Amino acid sequence: MTFELGIVGAGNMAEAIVRGVLGARVLTPAQIIAADVAAARRNLFAEQLGVPAVEDAARAVANARIVLLSIKPQKAAEVLEPLGKVMNPDALIVSIMAGISSAAIARYLGGNNDWRIVRTMPNTPMLVGEGMVAIAPGRHATAQDLAATRRIFEAAAKVIELDEQRMDAVTAISGSGPAYFFLLVEQMIRAGVELGLTAEQAHALATRTAAGAAKMLLHSPDSPEELRRKVTSPGGTTQAAIETMQARGVPESIVAALHRAAQRSRELGC
Repeated sequence: MTFELGIVGAGNMAEAIVRGVLGARVLTPAQIIAADVAAARRNLFAEQLGVPAVEDAARAVANARIVLLSIKPQKAAEVLEPLGKVMNPDALIVSIMAGISSAAIARYLGGNNDWRIVRTMPNTPMLVGEGMVAIAPGRHATAQDLAATRRIFEAAAKVIELDEQRMDAVTAISGSGPAYFFLLVEQMIRAGVELGLTAEQAHALATRTAAGAAKMLLHSPDSPEELRRKVTSPGGTTQAAIETMQARGVPESIVAALHRAAQRSRELGC
């Protein structure tokens, strides 16, 4: 049986992608097959999504037109080397692995290295239809391959195309980005409790504030800097908070953290 999409690694990100394509009716559950070593993940795909799920990755890729590589980058060589022997040489390979270049993927798969590969970096807001995905063509990927990749991700995300050399920056800013905002909201909730709010009150205030601010960023013609300025009255509470952050090096720490994330992405590809 031929599948339109064979997934290697049925983790959270693969789940978000599948929920998107199923919700937008890009594919049906019968057109997808997923493989994962964890029984819990296979059960979730089968029971919640209706997608057949197997333990053996070779079964998921042998007859798939598009193969989605959704495995930990540290496992790339170990997982891909045996798959290259059974995978359809005409398959389109879409990778969401951080740091692993299309050239490295082709090398791990072996053969004549003519694999058509599109490297991508999605993020977890795809789970709620608000994802951001960058896609970059490998050496042999065609315009049709990019269009097919777009079709998968646009079901639950905005897609941009760029050069593969920029993917480490994308990983740092967008792929890992949701975690930075979650960390900020965590600390807002913590401070709220320390200031006398209940945990429930602090959670509601922080999360709704973050959601509203994100909407303003998306829909306002103003830059982030201008939006911040409009909230910051001279001598007011916001200015006091921001001056404290600046004095403690928060802006510099954030930029340094993103540089480190990009560096780690490069290290994973070594």
